[in-house]
Amino acid sequence: MSIVKEFKEFALKGNVMDLAVGVIIGAAFGKIVDSIVKDLINPILGLVVGKPNFDNLYLILKAPAKALEGPETYETLVKAGASVFGFGAFLTIVVNFAILAFIVFWMVKTMNRIKRQEPPPSPAPTPEDTVLLRQIRDSLKK
Repeated sequence: MSIVKEFKEFALKGNVMDLAVGVIIGAAFGKIVDSIVKDLINPILGLVVGKPNFDNLYLILKAPAKALEGPETYETLVKAGASVFGFGAFLTIVVNFAILAFIVFWMVKTMNRIKRQEPPPSPAPTPEDTVLLRQIRDSLKK
């Protein structure tokens, strides 16, 4: 079997196509979650913490080697050669993950509930020859 034919059979299987659709939808869904965290949750948490942008929550471990170009932010400190412990960006990613995991949990839970509610498939009707053979068997027992 040629490589091209083998790849064609693999790529056209239903599972591969379902996976591709899932990855595309997942990427779009990830952008939605990023926006929820960045535009809705971080500002609310920023009111509590006192900083509206978590990306600028950091600790300077070692002073920069050169002068800063612009205001003191995480990016300018890193460009200037400072050793910076940037826990704000990590906190944002953790919040993203928690929201995404929670939503996926509810999606799976809903799908499992829907699957359980489906009625079991009705059994296939018994073929006529089997019914006839059963009738003959029953009449011979008498």
